[in-house]
Amino acid sequence: MAFTVADYTVFVLLLVLSSAIGLFYALSGGRQRTVQEFLLANRSMSFLPVALSLLATFQSAVAILGVPAEIYRFGTEYWFLGCCYFLGLLIPAHVFIPVFYRLHLTSTYEYLELRFNKAVRVCGTVTFIFQMVIYMGVVLYAPALALNAVTQFDLWGAVLTMGLVCTLYTTLGGLKAVIWTDVFQTLVMFAGQLAVIVVGTVKVGSMGRVWQLAADQGKISGIDLNPDPFERHTFWTLSVGGVFMMLSLYGVNQAQVQRYLSSRTEQEAVLSCYAVFPCQQVVLCLSCLTGLVMFAYYQEHPLTAAQSQASSDQLVLYFVMDVLKDLPGLPGLFVACLFSGSLSTISSAFNSLATVTMEDLIHPYFPGLRESRATLLSKLLALSYGLLCLGMAYLSSMMGPMLQAAISIFGMVGGPLLGLFCLGMFFPCANPTGAIAGLAAGLAMAFWIGIGSLVSNLRAAPSALPLSNITDFPQASSLSTAIATTLLTSTPAPKRLSGLQKFYNLSYMWYSAHNSTTVILVGLLVSLLTGPTKGATVNPRTIYPVLPRLLCCLPQRYRERLSCGVVCSAEDGGCEEPAPHAPEKTSNGMLNGPIVGLAHAEEGEGFVRTEGTHTYILQETSL
Repeated sequence: MAFTVADYTVFVLLLVLSSAIGLFYALSGGRQRTVQEFLLANRSMSFLPVALSLLATFQSAVAILGVPAEIYRFGTEYWFLGCCYFLGLLIPAHVFIPVFYRLHLTSTYEYLELRFNKAVRVCGTVTFIFQMVIYMGVVLYAPALALNAVTQFDLWGAVLTMGLVCTLYTTLGGLKAVIWTDVFQTLVMFAGQLAVIVVGTVKVGSMGRVWQLAADQGKISGIDLNPDPFERHTFWTLSVGGVFMMLSLYGVNQAQVQRYLSSRTEQEAVLSCYAVFPCQQVVLCLSCLTGLVMFAYYQEHPLTAAQSQASSDQLVLYFVMDVLKDLPGLPGLFVACLFSGSLSTISSAFNSLATVTMEDLIHPYFPGLRESRATLLSKLLALSYGLLCLGMAYLSSMMGPMLQAAISIFGMVGGPLLGLFCLGMFFPCANPTGAIAGLAAGLAMAFWIGIGSLVSNLRAAPSALPLSNITDFPQASSLSTAIATTLLTSTPAPKRLSGLQKFYNLSYMWYSAHNSTTVILVGLLVSLLTGPTKGATVNPRTIYPVLPRLLCCLPQRYRERLSCGVVCSAEDGGCEEPAPHAPEKTSNGMLNGPIVGLAHAEEGEGFVRTEGTHTYILQETSL
């Protein structure tokens, strides 16, 4: 089906308005002249745009295609993923956000240096960059490829358009432009999905008819309480394993944490996390309803020969073109919806990569960098990563069947990074050696399972899949549910497997939990063998005392023991919170005032421990 003038008009409007937002913030306000404004929007954002930006990063083009395809093929069981959203957002709101926000970070990985040392920080940063660089090319190329296969929309025209528009507004407008374009693009995504659902439902008859047709064919799933972790989707796999996936995304990922840190206050950051919850449920419902309507439509309008041979992600686009072909402008709206998903996700990647490169790999080694040069360098980094994204998209086109491997490699990193932050935040005895060893073990375990699963599936199904099918192999937890859903149309694991074959068929929803647990266990073991960190030397602001807070009814002396020597307040067993004027970083990444966290009495140290007590005095710095 060819696009009409109305379709192209709607699509071009999306690109023009996205670029205009970037130009507006480049020419107004502070004009992105400082690093704080460019990377953190001057910490001036309210909770609602931050929440919608968090949602847009979560909902990429691959998810828009992947979730309906999953529902179409396997039924509504995936809908139970919504059960994990509550804990997956409640824990970041009350555990990770307070710790990160009160430390006044710019890069999430600064935390690792405050808690461990610079080597751990660099390891975390390099791992994240590796993860995101692979991800960018895949999420840019894959939707354009599917779109090209169905609509003959020019493949490289689509790739270049998305890449260049993203690079333009991210480089010019900074994080503020990224957040507000995310808000606009989220509304476009909602509109595109609603249009498909409404028109498709009308053509089937009614939503009741849609539900009845799906129920008659066994597509309405009940609650499967099977605890077997090797079952691809069960209630426990989706609701419990999904919590770890959400934590790796909303708890410690730089792209999301950076939005929390751009909030005006800690309360606004927490509210943004709460506001995402209902929005995510709406997005999940829209995607699942799209899949049900698509299934019902093709029950009454059989697939053509070409459509029956299409991969599942292409089938979603065929459905969209079938139901919207008589309504000029609406196919263009859905394509704009698809591109909005990619634009929001990729722009977040550009900005977060520029941030961690600047804060973790450049500022520490060039502390005297002038503000104007630091800002210019930040913009050049965003531009460079934008161009690198286009290069990665080209490499993705050359990978053939290895495209699935690239997606898997991206997903494998989320769990180990979650485990690294949990190791530091919840276990005061963990030392830098244990942290690095745990991260290495977690990555090794993730690659072992992920690549083993890929090879196992290739051997089981030697016939190569079409290049356009990006959704047919298992993988790990991800930066985005988009990436998690790239495997949603994979064939269920074969039954009665044993040995390594069974191990390789661990449900992908458990990958994050499995890999993060590996990091924690290996990290603790190595820390105990090499000499655990003494609680008195740990900066209490980098620790979240889980056990003292969960067991707050215990006497104070027992809670102190559970704190492993880290000095906590007597009221609730939690570590002391910073004074209102805690040390803030300047734009060049250095602290105004002393570095907090060393238990010495010399001048310039952040904490002083008085003899015979458990009291730390926070040295305040006049800003």
